[in-house]
Amino acid sequence: MSLNSFGHLFRVATWGESHGPALGATVDGVPPGVAVDAGMLQHWLDRRKPGQNRYTTQRQEPDQVEILSGVFEGKTTGTSVQLMIRNTDQRSKDYSEIAEKFRPGHADITYWQKYGIRDYRGGGRSSARETAARVAAGGLARAALDHLAPGIEIKGYMVQMGPHKMNRDRFDWDQIEQNPFWVPDAQAAGDWADYLDALRKSGNSVGAVVEVVARGVPAGLGAPIYGKLDTDLAAAMMSINAVKGVEIGEGMAAAELTGEANADEIFMGNDGQPVYSSNHAGGILGGISTGQDVVVRFAVKPTSSILKPRQTITKSGEATEIITKGRHDPCVGIRAVPVGEAMMACVILDHLLLHRGQIGDAGGKIG
Repeated sequence: MSLNSFGHLFRVATWGESHGPALGATVDGVPPGVAVDAGMLQHWLDRRKPGQNRYTTQRQEPDQVEILSGVFEGKTTGTSVQLMIRNTDQRSKDYSEIAEKFRPGHADITYWQKYGIRDYRGGGRSSARETAARVAAGGLARAALDHLAPGIEIKGYMVQMGPHKMNRDRFDWDQIEQNPFWVPDAQAAGDWADYLDALRKSGNSVGAVVEVVARGVPAGLGAPIYGKLDTDLAAAMMSINAVKGVEIGEGMAAAELTGEANADEIFMGNDGQPVYSSNHAGGILGGISTGQDVVVRFAVKPTSSILKPRQTITKSGEATEIITKGRHDPCVGIRAVPVGEAMMACVILDHLLLHRGQIGDAGGKIG
């Protein structure tokens, strides 16, 4: 299986399967001298790990990250960093009954059609378990960003669960870490809890929309045409398991606006830097960052593995019914939040390194 890596200068290759002995990432292009240790990376993995509350899968994985190379005396050496996370709570027998069946909505059938072989134990490589490696790599990217551009802050949160949207008039950054849904709206958190409890108990699942914001991103990151910052962000978010749609800034809603309404008017601020009347562009114009918040949203489909009987076929083409046993997220969007943050960090760092390498301080000045 090829194409297990992403990035340009900061390049991440992930490896491992859901029910294998371990999974991890090989990260190349990390600048030397970045302070990092396993504890720093563990902070981000702990936000994603399963079994933390009743709204996520009850698989009990500590997701303990190990740094195998590329760090000496607490600092990166400039060589590739090898990260490993051991699997400790696999229950492969839960999947023995589906070895010959394809789960509707899952990648079982396409993996079989493409490769002629598939790891049915939790989906193997197609499992969202793979995203633990991305979060570890994202933690490394955050450490490098703190080293090179300490003003950048990345924060993700859910804005919608099923048909239920948060109220942006109640947006509270401090609420994000105070509830299991990472939603910046205390009232929405309570409503969503009741809604998801009912779905979970019925053996069903639901989708979600996640928003990720990068604040403090300098102007000038990205390149025209094929190296656009939003192109790489869209690809990064779309590569996350179960993601079916990505928006930058106003996204699809921009189609409803007039040119007058959509234009983010520009003024000179008191600090001599440009300021904008709005941010419909999501902090990116022509593929290049404006200095505003970079705003990305992605839609996550409902978890395909559910306890509701569904019609499907076997590998031999026979009609059958399937109920997927095991431990699954009733709303995979919850644990997609730290994954989206990690992918944002990786892409922003990658483009920061590209910009420094090609442009340096040669950018145009205003005023």
